[in-house]
Amino acid sequence: MFDPKTKKYPYPLDTATHYLVVKKNDGTVFDRDYPYVDRSAWMRFKQALIRVLLYILVFPVMTVRTGLKVKGRKNLKKHREELKGGVISVSNHIHMWDYIGVMRAAIPRRTNILAWDKNVRGENGKLIRLVGGIPVPENDIHATSAMMKALGEQLDGGWVHVYSEGSMWEFYQPIRPFKSGAAYLSCKFDKPILPLAFSYRKPGFIRKKIFRQIARLTLTVGEPVYPDKSLPRDKRVEDLIIRSHEAVCRLAGIEPSENLYPPVYDNNTRVDYY
Repeated sequence: MFDPKTKKYPYPLDTATHYLVVKKNDGTVFDRDYPYVDRSAWMRFKQALIRVLLYILVFPVMTVRTGLKVKGRKNLKKHREELKGGVISVSNHIHMWDYIGVMRAAIPRRTNILAWDKNVRGENGKLIRLVGGIPVPENDIHATSAMMKALGEQLDGGWVHVYSEGSMWEFYQPIRPFKSGAAYLSCKFDKPILPLAFSYRKPGFIRKKIFRQIARLTLTVGEPVYPDKSLPRDKRVEDLIIRSHEAVCRLAGIEPSENLYPPVYDNNTRVDYY
């Protein structure tokens, strides 16, 4: 297992905090009337065009630029019947383009992704929406209710990806603690969690010296994890967080007991281990 151990990025003190600055704010209001899943004909048309672009250009460029390998897709076929009713995938968040890897792994299925509201208002907001981004509103119970309704409808046969660590830390090897969102959705809508994990491979001479690449990427697809319905709701969510976190650790080549962080987020702070 290769650990990049890079000091290039300003990882914040809190494990769920963003360090990238979103410079633009287009003023979009995420309220009860916002179309969290836009099913208009115009949006479907634009998303179809983006889908073509992904296949002929973006996926190949992602593969060449990052050295991405996708492993474990046999698990999608093995559990096809369970997953076709709707699934919530989770993974570590370690690269600006890692969601492209998730979309590639999911072929031929289309995915949605829960997105930071500031990103959807920002400079990449339109693109995020076109690839299935669903903004998570803040401090508005009515907006949250509208988003949850849209999510429930989308999960009726759909695929929603969640970055349970809460933020992106580029080329960070340990798996950070998980927030409760994905497990909560899994228990609420009775859908399995599909663990995915990004891990790293040592770059070759050309990638390292010429392209200044820190590591090559591997995305591994695991097997579904299901809510334990014998447990009370609060315990069921916590249990699912723990088991999905352990699954992501193992897929990344890390024994859960040796991971630097606990599975459940509780205002955890960064561990400087190198």
